[in-house]
Amino acid sequence: MSRVDLEKIAATARAAGEQILDIYSRDFEVELKADDSPLTEADRLANAVIMEALATHYPDIPVISEENKEVPYSQRSGWSEFWLVDPLDGTKEFVKKNGEFTVNIALVRRGVPVAGVVYLPVDGTLYCAESGAGAFKTMADGLPERISNDRHYSTEHEVSVVASRSHPTPETDAFVERLRAEGKVVEFLSAGSSLKLCLVAEGAANVYPRCGPTMEWDTGAAHAVVLEAGRKVIDLETGEPLSYNKPSLLNPWFVVE
Repeated sequence: MSRVDLEKIAATARAAGEQILDIYSRDFEVELKADDSPLTEADRLANAVIMEALATHYPDIPVISEENKEVPYSQRSGWSEFWLVDPLDGTKEFVKKNGEFTVNIALVRRGVPVAGVVYLPVDGTLYCAESGAGAFKTMADGLPERISNDRHYSTEHEVSVVASRSHPTPETDAFVERLRAEGKVVEFLSAGSSLKLCLVAEGAANVYPRCGPTMEWDTGAAHAVVLEAGRKVIDLETGEPLSYNKPSLLNPWFVVE
């Protein structure tokens, strides 16, 4: 199995971020995909940067990307490892120009994200992790700092719940109300893209319930960060850890705790 050069992957994410910011700084057109999700030139350019870098550095590892043609399960089911990419996670946030979008690059091995880089182009923040090596956050022009979170929401009186800015659901509201009914003081945070998982990983939030649709590329990179920070991503249907390379790349509802 391949070792990951996280510095190369981080540099790739930053290069993709430069392409994204170039589009972000001017007017751009927004298309709609078949599922009515937005698509911009930034998605395509960032994807091209990432695909070229992965092909150069890791030519033998296949890639699943949101912006590539979907690979049939009959083909990818035999993959022991693959790259999982969302070149611009949070396109709705990008279109709104609120800055809460990320570049996500993960390495998945036997259904588990074993390395991940999450990059926020607007402020230059980078989260990264590799299995067994810890999770780190690097601010723009700063040094990597190890992150972890030992505050599980079940044991806290004051609980910070982070949820989607663009995809609120009644089920998420019900989750928050159940906590309040247990006597907990709940602080509700909103954020876009995979940043929500990273906020739990670094301890800025205690829990992230996702009661709505996501795809594997939305979560893979940040999931790796969460695991190395000592937290979990749990499939709410089975109670088991969220897995990858499923027959459908659509994730079930989950909770980051």
